[in-house]
Amino acid sequence: MTNSTTAECPQCKSKELGLGKQGGYANVHPANKLSIGAEVEHKICTNCGLIIESHVKNPQKFKNTL
Repeated sequence: MTNSTTAECPQCKSKELGLGKQGGYANVHPANKLSIGAEVEHKICTNCGLIIESHVKNPQKFKNTL
């Protein structure tokens, strides 16, 4: 995940954050290319469960898709 300054949950103000990975059939795929796709990483509040940030792990797969 990219360097982020989010140090607390905006919903419950907890500083207990975790990192999760969404992969498999939930990968993000470029709209106009054949590709295996890319995993999505999420920064998650481990207190209330809010997904604070999401990032595609391999963004280069989406170049020239617009």
